[in-house]
Amino acid sequence: MELAPMYTNRSPSHPNVDPPFVPIVYFGAKQGLVRLPFVMSKILIADDSRFQGQLLASFLSPKGFELLYALDALQAWTAALRSAPQLILLDINMPGGTGIEVLKRLRMSTKTQHIPVIVVSGEEHPATESMARSLGAVDFLHKPVAEEQLCAAVDRALHPDLDAAK
Repeated sequence: MELAPMYTNRSPSHPNVDPPFVPIVYFGAKQGLVRLPFVMSKILIADDSRFQGQLLASFLSPKGFELLYALDALQAWTAALRSAPQLILLDINMPGGTGIEVLKRLRMSTKTQHIPVIVVSGEEHPATESMARSLGAVDFLHKPVAEEQLCAAVDRALHPDLDAAK
């Protein structure tokens, strides 16, 4: 089987954002070439609990995602600006500010306002979930989160067009 990769550095959905290089893989076939896009999404996990971050990573890393970590609100905001992740998993209660404050900042910046955010929190107050959703969180998952629940939410956030087509 012949394999010849080609690379692009622009995303059609976000042409003004520089995502990581996206390899487009071509596989040789008898009737010609079949083009299969392979996209390794970068996900920022923002949680002050190292255990929780490792748990989420254990669910996502086998799926091929590139994972970044932030342990407080300032690190989360800085990492989002510097690394332009395709998705952010955001805790609410963190040192240096709340996840709600981070979400507000993300939505105010033209560099980060397009990034989908899934809140993953132990916070039980309905008002907190309502506030997060009003600020643009695409989902709100309550800890402890199951692997299937997290992976389904990540899939919906990264591929909203496929979810809408169902």
